[in-house]
Amino acid sequence: MKFGVVTFPGSNCDYDSYAAVRFILGEEVEFLWHKSEDLLGCDAVILPGGFAHGDYLRAGAIARFSPIMDKVIKFAHTGGVVIGICNGFQVLTESGLLPGALIRNDHLRFSCKFVHLRVENNESKFTSVCKKGEVLKIPIAHGEGNYYHFDEDISTLEDSGRVLFRYATPEGEVTNEANPNGSINNIAGIVNEGGNVLGMMPHPERAVEDILGSSDGLRVFESLRACFGSSKRVVPS
Repeated sequence: MKFGVVTFPGSNCDYDSYAAVRFILGEEVEFLWHKSEDLLGCDAVILPGGFAHGDYLRAGAIARFSPIMDKVIKFAHTGGVVIGICNGFQVLTESGLLPGALIRNDHLRFSCKFVHLRVENNESKFTSVCKKGEVLKIPIAHGEGNYYHFDEDISTLEDSGRVLFRYATPEGEVTNEANPNGSINNIAGIVNEGGNVLGMMPHPERAVEDILGSSDGLRVFESLRACFGSSKRVVPS
């Protein structure tokens, strides 16, 4: 399986994503420059966290018009797998690949800490090795992670099983106190109607080894590998 990690000016989690895939997951990975128009034959594309183009105008609003995004949008529309993490999630909503918007945290402060996510649907490409209701410990680092959508559209997401992750307590209870940014229904991650595009605010690539505080984020990448029928390879450092 081959991953591609897009690098925008201002990305700061592209190397984290690259390292997680190459050295921990043991799969092939390439950097994809934002001005490129070639996805280099990748099976999955990661839009990493950071502050693409300084997040001027709105988070992700300028990155959406990068040449690489035309290719990513076409790739997604033909069933290609895309993961948007944090700033990447914002880019996905700006590009129309995912519904809704990410707005300022309700407390109006940047939040950087570990949170807990309850797996709401384990029948997706991104959660196939998880158990439904399983709680993952994964960090966040964002100032605009408050997921918002209109009530009727939220109902559509919920009813169709497109909410994959929800902020919860370590015991799996969905509470206001467990919500770090005010996201409606404690939503932390969603997929598109086709199930091939994931947007999530927490950073799974920063939780792939116990020495980092958690290895739970690796389950997102392992799920994808399982769906592609790939097996772990030993990649030289």
